[in-house]
Amino acid sequence: MLAKRIIPCLDIKNGRTVKGVNFVDLRDAGDPVELAEIYSAEGADELVFLDISATEERRKTLVNMVRSVAEKINIPFTVGGGISSVEDVEILLNNGADKVSINSSAVKNPQLINDLAQKFGSQCVVVAIDAKQIDGQWIVHLVGGKVPTELNLFDWAVEVAERGAGEILFTSMDNDGTKNGFANDALAKLSTLINIPIIASGGAGNIQHFVDSFKEGKADAALAASVFHFKEIEIKDLKKELRKNDIEVRL
Repeated sequence: MLAKRIIPCLDIKNGRTVKGVNFVDLRDAGDPVELAEIYSAEGADELVFLDISATEERRKTLVNMVRSVAEKINIPFTVGGGISSVEDVEILLNNGADKVSINSSAVKNPQLINDLAQKFGSQCVVVAIDAKQIDGQWIVHLVGGKVPTELNLFDWAVEVAERGAGEILFTSMDNDGTKNGFANDALAKLSTLINIPIIASGGAGNIQHFVDSFKEGKADAALAASVFHFKEIEIKDLKKELRKNDIEVRL
């Protein structure tokens, strides 16, 4: 059985971590490299960096950060945010990123998924899907959940997998930030439709939520931000509890 993965997510703006991080022993809570080192040492399986800055300088700043992170940690990390071309991906991978995450650009140009998978291999292509329920239907949204599309979550996930994505990062906008648990029904349905790994995102509030995402939601990995950043959940404690629940994790 493949081990389930625990993935902290860091939002990056102009090369700095944002959205609040609360580590007592940090010299600089905004330094993504320092945070990456800490999470790596604490047992995170992977990291995700989402660049939410919108400056012209973003690519240069992001590339410098990616290079610094790659020098310091030995766990895989994914970079997302504003990636819209093969060239964008090539630069990030060449500077040490293990995977890239695409979201809006994949919806606007689905062929990009095929192009990236063919050029770099499916293993480094993550497609992020943000969805929320409207009238009982899971609808894909763009721009951090602000803009609804015509796409149904399940149809889009199947298409993404067929086009060559290696993983799907599914965020339930209904659950995100609530700390009431992941969208396990939707996750479980996704797992019956596609045979690529699914990363659960949105709703982590306690250790039981992670247990449920793996047992009920059949997720392959679970991603969270604030519960890790604010030390509400320690990764080592989380993994011990998962083991007690017969969920295979790397300790």
